[in-house]
Amino acid sequence: MELFPSMPLAEWQDTKETLHRFVQVVGKIRLASSPRSNHWWNVPFHLTGRGITTRPMGQIDGNPIFTIDFDFVDHQLVVATSDGRAVSFPLFGQSVASFYRNTLDATAALGLQVEIGLPRPFDLPDAARPFAEDFEHAGYDPVLANRYWQVLSQVALVLEEFKARFSGKSSPVHHFWHTMDIAHTRFSERHVDPPPEADSVTREAYSREVISFGFWFGDAAFAEPAFYSYTAPEPAQLIEEPLKPASARWVAYRQGHLALLRYDDARAETDPRAAVLDFYESAYQAGARQAGWNAARFACPGGITDPRLSAAPR
Repeated sequence: MELFPSMPLAEWQDTKETLHRFVQVVGKIRLASSPRSNHWWNVPFHLTGRGITTRPMGQIDGNPIFTIDFDFVDHQLVVATSDGRAVSFPLFGQSVASFYRNTLDATAALGLQVEIGLPRPFDLPDAARPFAEDFEHAGYDPVLANRYWQVLSQVALVLEEFKARFSGKSSPVHHFWHTMDIAHTRFSERHVDPPPEADSVTREAYSREVISFGFWFGDAAFAEPAFYSYTAPEPAQLIEEPLKPASARWVAYRQGHLALLRYDDARAETDPRAAVLDFYESAYQAGARQAGWNAARFACPGGITDPRLSAAPR
C-alpha cells in the first residue's frame, strides 16, 4: 500500500455513506457503555492492526467487559467479551437496517444488554430515520473499506508524531464517528464559555481554548479529502498567518475558518509526510501566536520533556 493512496470521495461515496452509519450504530453503544470523559474523549474509535475498535467497555452499565471491532481485513464486525467469547458477522451485503439488527443480535447472543438512546443517525441528512428503517444505504466495497482504514492508519501515525511535540493537555489521536474524521487536539488552560445557543455536545467539546488538527475524507461542504486545523475561539487575525506548504490555505467554514491542505496536494509533495507535519506545525504556530499561547513552555522536541535527556546523544 502506497503512502496516502488515492481516495477521491466520489469513488467511494456509497461505501462511505453506509459505513458512516455503521460506525454511528456502534459508536452510540460505546457512548452508552463507557464512563464519560472530558471533551467526549470516551466516545471515539481508536485504530487497530486490522481496523477500528471501541476499546474495552462495560461494567458501568452492568455488562461484562466487551469490545466491538470493525475488521477491515476480513470485513467483519466482531463483538467479544473478556472471557474469550465472540460473535461476528460480515460487513458486506448489509443495509444499515440489517447491520443494526445483526449488531443487537450479536450483543444479545453474548448476554450483553446494550441500549442506544437515540437509534438514528447523528447530524446526518437522514437524522430523523431510525437505523432499523434504513434499507437505502447498503453499499460496501471491501477494497475501498480497506483503503479507508489504511489511510486512517497512515494519518494516525503522522498525528502521533506531531502530538509528541506538545507536553500540555492534549487528546489522544482518535477517530470520531460524528464526521468520520481523525483528530488530535491541544488545549490551553483558559476556560471558554460557549454561546448560550450552543448544544451540549459543542459546549463540552469547546469548554477550553483549543487548537485542533485532523483529516477528513470529504463531505457535502467540502467534497474531497483534506488535512485541516482550526483554533477555537478563533482569533481575529488568524487567517493573516502564513501556512506551509505553499498549497495550504485558509478557507471559510461555517462561522469561522480552517487551515486546509488538500489530500491530493499533500500526495503531490516530494515528501508527503513531511509536508503534512509542516502544515500542522504552521497551523499550530499560527493559532498559538494569535491566541497568546506560550508555545515554548509546551514544546516537547522528540517527545522528551527532560532537558538532560533531550541533550543526550541517542
